[in-house]
Amino acid sequence: MSALYTPLVEVFSIDEAWLDVTHSLPIFGTPERISYLLKARIKESFGITCSIGIAPNKLLAKLASDMQKPDGLTIIKPEEVSRILERMPIKELCGIGKNMERHLNMMSIYTCGELGRCVEARLTRKFGIVGSRLKQMGQGIDESPVTPNEEDGEVKSVGHSMTLRQDVERREDILKYLLQLSEMVGRRARRYGVSGKTVTLSVRFADFYSSFGKQNTLKSYINLSDEIYKAAVAILDTTELPQPVRQLGVRLSNLKYEAEQLSLFREVQRKSDAIKAMDSVNDRFGEFKVTFGSLLSSDQKGSHVISPAWRPDGIRNVDVQ
Repeated sequence: MSALYTPLVEVFSIDEAWLDVTHSLPIFGTPERISYLLKARIKESFGITCSIGIAPNKLLAKLASDMQKPDGLTIIKPEEVSRILERMPIKELCGIGKNMERHLNMMSIYTCGELGRCVEARLTRKFGIVGSRLKQMGQGIDESPVTPNEEDGEVKSVGHSMTLRQDVERREDILKYLLQLSEMVGRRARRYGVSGKTVTLSVRFADFYSSFGKQNTLKSYINLSDEIYKAAVAILDTTELPQPVRQLGVRLSNLKYEAEQLSLFREVQRKSDAIKAMDSVNDRFGEFKVTFGSLLSSDQKGSHVISPAWRPDGIRNVDVQ
């Protein structure tokens, strides 16, 4: 839907995305007008509201989108950045979780203004190269471009990652997010007509800079979401997590293109037909309208729908940066 207004769309999480509308302004006018058009289309199509933030960069757009939920439109102009950040708690910045907040508080840094004024060498002594990035964040500086997910040309791998809204520690919660990511990867792989033998799990921890990635090469090629999920969980179970998790990623690689063949086994063909039907529904009505009930945790019995932000009580709002 957002591609109607710009081809530069970067998915941030299951219900958030950044849009670069710089080159769309001659067509649609102002960023505000594009925002109102997008909000109206989402309301008409899905019956839900969304919050939008307009700002000079991705970091500030994410901050702005969180300032007036659930149906807000917040604009941060370049000349307003210093004033807005001066007393803004550091925890409001995307990328600063509870653990990082605690370490910064121990350095007597509580606001974005204080973070931006902190001597860079002090931050790098504590956090390494991430210290330079932290100082820039405190100043509202973010030079990262909006990077669309490329879907053209030969596919080398299929992957998705998700930055979580908060640090996650419980295994059952981590599995819910792995399920979401595995479904996203499986759907794209099936759309491209590819299967893969290697599944990679990547994890970034709550301290913002510690991470690991592990992969496992299977005996056979797969592209079914439940098989990708089981492979990712198997990798997770070989690893001891020293900290809460802040970001997860699942990738399918070592790919091959293959023509679809009908199975001689009735149960296998029935499963294939069910997955096709599920993909068709999700392609038409949006991600996670239908999913595998057998993969849901025991406390979700009877539910066959995963809401886009993994909220058992359904969709509340959608953020678009």
